[in-house]
Amino acid sequence: MRKKGMGFVMRKNKIKNKTKLRKRILLAFSLVLFFSFSIAGVLSNILMRIFPNYGNYYLVEQVADRSNIVSFMPIGIMFVVAVVVTYFLSNSITRPIEDLGEFALSIGDGNFNTNDFEFQDVELENLNAALNKSVRQLKAYDASQKDFFQNASHELRTPLMSIKCYAEGIVYGVMDPKQASETILEETDKLSELVTDLLYIAKIDNITTIYAAEDVDLIGIIKECAERQQALANKKHIGFVYSFDESIILYSCIADLISRAVDNLISNAIRYASSTITLSCRKIDKNIQIIVADDGEGIDEEILPFIFQRFYKGKGGNTGIGLSIVKSISEQHKGHIKAANLNNGGAAFTLTLPLGGKNGYKI
Repeated sequence: MRKKGMGFVMRKNKIKNKTKLRKRILLAFSLVLFFSFSIAGVLSNILMRIFPNYGNYYLVEQVADRSNIVSFMPIGIMFVVAVVVTYFLSNSITRPIEDLGEFALSIGDGNFNTNDFEFQDVELENLNAALNKSVRQLKAYDASQKDFFQNASHELRTPLMSIKCYAEGIVYGVMDPKQASETILEETDKLSELVTDLLYIAKIDNITTIYAAEDVDLIGIIKECAERQQALANKKHIGFVYSFDESIILYSCIADLISRAVDNLISNAIRYASSTITLSCRKIDKNIQIIVADDGEGIDEEILPFIFQRFYKGKGGNTGIGLSIVKSISEQHKGHIKAANLNNGGAAFTLTLPLGGKNGYKI
């Protein structure tokens, strides 16, 4: 039941009645053994009375008639032995659980160091391995978040200082108001774009974010992304060329993220293309490849390994976040992104997404 009042009472009673696992194991084993021995003794007594001439049971029956205490003495001794054995057994079971509990508490306190516990039981070993894996992931996530906020604060500071300087120039009359205002508007647009990218990358990197997957037409998404940026492409006299082997390619994915990745790749291509951007989508083996190629000058070989790093800006770069967003989205779908220079000039960005099974997104 979901009623608040009753839910609170039930939770309160459950907490009140909790007992240690060691005590429960000790009590359960002891009771089971005690009743087993008791039932065995009673059944033996009954059998001896039903079959008085069977073997030497006649003598045992006479002893039992004289003293029921004597007949149940072995049961009492066995019960004591069972309690002692169960006590040590319960300790061996609960001690590893207590160790793992303390380790889990240390994780909650921000200690992201793995342990070197070793257990004989496969279940406990698997649980410990899962906890250590979680620790490594949390440690990496914590480090990336610290780097993210450090770099973000630096990137935000630059346009803010520029806006402040030009605003002061207008106030003190040392700058042309019109020119300063235009610069402030440009810096404001850059700042707005930067904040949008920062919020977006924080969203897709959030380990608790849950996305809903759906079957979408990747070719349709690519065309929609190109149409959204057609005006910007026309302004720079750049045309789109489509190269599709099929009219429709369905894929189960997070449509919003894939659309954002393609948008960023096209936006990046517009920045560097000379006249043409070629958009491709095709199935190869067990993968789908989305390729965005431009006919620009290409990418300097020395910076090629770093262009997907966050806040890394190459020649003519904007915020240094767009391509890193594409990388994060590809990893969300258990895919990958790579960039390469073309033989006839320009660069091509290839987003590879796996076909079949779970694509890696959190749903």
